[in-house]
Amino acid sequence: MNREKDMVLVGAITGAHGIRGEVKLKSFTADPAAIASYSPLETAKGAKIEIARVRPQKDGLIAVLKGVTDRNAAEALRGTELFVPRARLPEPEEDEVYVHDLIGLAVHLADGSRLGEIVDVADYGAGDLIDVKVDGRKDTVLIPFADQYVLEADGERIVVDLPEGYLDVEEKRGEEKR
Repeated sequence: MNREKDMVLVGAITGAHGIRGEVKLKSFTADPAAIASYSPLETAKGAKIEIARVRPQKDGLIAVLKGVTDRNAAEALRGTELFVPRARLPEPEEDEVYVHDLIGLAVHLADGSRLGEIVDVADYGAGDLIDVKVDGRKDTVLIPFADQYVLEADGERIVVDLPEGYLDVEEKRGEEKR
């Protein structure tokens, strides 16, 4: 069993809130408050963290964690990433995919040729971008994970249709960074 592939990042503790041990929590679940339904969660080191309750805040959630009763204990958790076993997540809907499941997938061009492999998925606010390590090149290329670029995503591979010259432009950007 590949532990890294079996555990999905669902949130992170971003700091302490108040003096009673509450924490600021950033949720990566579709419904942010749903993170509490997956409790207990695990840290990267395998420690269990149980969410007793959450409430919304303007830039995330405020959570009460079992066993965390003062600000010092809450502050010590700052930066802790929270994971859940993939098996505990519901299956995605027909036209949905878990971002976590995209990492490592082969990417093919519309003509059937292999482009490379997804090494990361980024979201800078305008939507998900798949970061593809291009075969035969040192750099990666960011491709919007949107219908106009992604023709097929079946869980085993992704087929993309890129505008003419797209890869040339991305290669030049990579050279400029060096």
